[in-house]
Amino acid sequence: MGKIDTVLFDFDGTLMDTNDIIINSWQFMFKAVEGKERPLEEVVKTLGEPFWLTLNNAFPNKPLEECAEIYKGFQREKYEKAVKPFSGMSELLVSLKEKGYKVALVTSRTGASTREGLDKYDLTKYFDLIVTADDTDKHKPDPEPIYIALEKLNSKKEESVMIGDTRFDILCAKNADVKSVLVDWSLALPKESRVGEHTPDFVIETADGLFDVLDSIK
Repeated sequence: MGKIDTVLFDFDGTLMDTNDIIINSWQFMFKAVEGKERPLEEVVKTLGEPFWLTLNNAFPNKPLEECAEIYKGFQREKYEKAVKPFSGMSELLVSLKEKGYKVALVTSRTGASTREGLDKYDLTKYFDLIVTADDTDKHKPDPEPIYIALEKLNSKKEESVMIGDTRFDILCAKNADVKSVLVDWSLALPKESRVGEHTPDFVIETADGLFDVLDSIK
């Protein structure tokens, strides 16, 4: 093992392919509340954002609890069948643990649905720590979720990386002063958007490409 000993993962769009179920849940709610779906790009740009923040921005003058229940009802019905790991990510977790890395999940998703997705594929056991939206009032891009993980893992920021797929993940890593790794299969941060403050330190095209990144950080 080189300099890095701690690997932090985002959940949605990074470890687990939940893009379709999230987008479909929003569009179902928009259609129910407004009578029509919204442009896809409007939904995609919110990927990675805390749910209640997105909801409040989307419906500033609507009863949010009612809107939330429409969204959550649709997702409860579809989520368990829809969620699945991206190619190679399950194997990556196994390899990281075999090599002795500390592994944590840092997500803006709720704890219950996060664990439901992990448990379906028996992945929970590979994480030393899981930090969800339930564990802090401050969410990505605020560095607080990463700070919580590092403190509980007794890890140093200079020996840690954050793997994500959205601008919120990249900014959270930058704000916490840890290295950022973007997955190239990101829907939320396409190549033309990886500029300025949203530029990651590294990009991996495949899951096992992470080891090349870890070996390169001295």
